[in-house]
Amino acid sequence: MSQHTNLFSPFAIPGLELSNRVVMAPMTRRASPGGVPSDDVAAYYRRRAEGGVGLIITEGTTIGRPAASSDAAIPNIYAAQSIAGWLRVVEGVHAVGGKIAVQLWHMGMQRAPGTGPNPDAPTEGPSAVPGNSRAMTESDIADVIAAFADAAQTARAIGFDAVEVHGAHGYLIDQFFWDKTNGVPSKYAGSISARTRFAAEVVRAIRSKVGSQFPISLRFSQWKVQDYGGRLAQSPAELEAFLLPLKDAGVNILHASTRRFWEPEFAGSSLNLAGWAKKITGLPTITVGSVGLEGPDFMHALRARNGDEQYAEHKSASLDALLRRLDDGEFDLVAVGRALAADPDWVSKIRDGADDRILTFDRSALDALV
Repeated sequence: MSQHTNLFSPFAIPGLELSNRVVMAPMTRRASPGGVPSDDVAAYYRRRAEGGVGLIITEGTTIGRPAASSDAAIPNIYAAQSIAGWLRVVEGVHAVGGKIAVQLWHMGMQRAPGTGPNPDAPTEGPSAVPGNSRAMTESDIADVIAAFADAAQTARAIGFDAVEVHGAHGYLIDQFFWDKTNGVPSKYAGSISARTRFAAEVVRAIRSKVGSQFPISLRFSQWKVQDYGGRLAQSPAELEAFLLPLKDAGVNILHASTRRFWEPEFAGSSLNLAGWAKKITGLPTITVGSVGLEGPDFMHALRARNGDEQYAEHKSASLDALLRRLDDGEFDLVAVGRALAADPDWVSKIRDGADDRILTFDRSALDALV
């Protein structure tokens, strides 16, 4: 690995100071029975903080809306016991010098009817899917916005260092972003900038509850769980129309989720999605997508190819290549997911040049993380 890198340099914005540029990406674990983060959850996050992660972003944590979750073992941040559980998590991370943000989540139409802690609650989204979900009313929308804001206020009171709004991967907020799932004529539909209105109102409501100095990250993606080829923006101009209303609403950090960090987002430029987001908005950005994967898992992510093409893609996807892009200022922070789940000391081993001692991931455990 290159020794000339900013990966281990400090990073700061108002309200948040990090010792390095490594972010632990959110990964759903379904390890909180009854929605309550257990002592095992607290130990899991503390170990990654001890291992040197600059900022931990928790697994998706559901807001106080009956249909937000499809699984009672997904943590929430509204019930008293869950809040107490998260307090133990935060205290554990802070005790070893770490920083932690909570990711706020509503699954929307991806929640199967009859699932989760409130199986009788109707699944909801911007558009109705016959037999699956109902379209949200303006009253529903107002209640969901308030639930996001209340969750953020609770997070700040608990002691989290920031919040992240999950606006990616085809879940509720992304369903408003995407024209294929937001087809009912309303003030929240139509042009790409109009489809950001719901998220912008969520961010403004959060900002009103947490004040001006509490960081808000927004995770967004082009791809969807139900359509890896899905795209919100077909050009830099469309991406600008999408992102600027979110910046104006009060987002501090953009977490640009891609499946492979090395892939250019638009023709004619090597910039990835995080690079374009930073260029357009001037906001700090987080890049993510198969960072740190090696061996069989890494090649699985590449959909193993033959000959020179495979070699060229392996070079572009290497950690050295990523760090050169960080050094060039294409993005500001690097999110690592499965590699950190496999080895809580991944960061310290990279820092100390002990790459050969990094633990690799077992495929069965990888599948369980989603």
